[in-house]
Amino acid sequence: MLPHFISGLVVRGFGRGSKALGIPTANLADDVVDTLPKEFNTGIYYGWVALERNIYKMVASIGWNPFFKNEKKTIEVHILHTFPDDFYGKEIKVIITGYIRPEKNFASVDELIKAIKDDIEIAKKELDKPEMLNYKNDAFLTS
Repeated sequence: MLPHFISGLVVRGFGRGSKALGIPTANLADDVVDTLPKEFNTGIYYGWVALERNIYKMVASIGWNPFFKNEKKTIEVHILHTFPDDFYGKEIKVIITGYIRPEKNFASVDELIKAIKDDIEIAKKELDKPEMLNYKNDAFLTS
């Protein structure tokens, strides 16, 4: 099932990533979410993302975000890079290369933020492994 390749335009999400959590995300449109295979498990993933010809590490939440009780499935990509501006309407290309954990609920926002920060650290380490670094140069991202 992995790697999994997706691309689409960045759309406005719920506005919680940056504001409530301090962890901004690039949200993909519903039509991209709808293309995920039915057997694709929800959860937290890592991989690579291309934005405007640059390639970055990423962590993605795919699913219902139980803490926020979403009513629709989303793909929210946290790019491990600080950007000066928003990039709504830009195309991103994503290669999902690994799975970190299933979705789960949290008792508080602080617990959620800690879990996300732990996920980021796991992603950084996993993406430094040679078999994961190979995907950084994949033609899907670089073309």
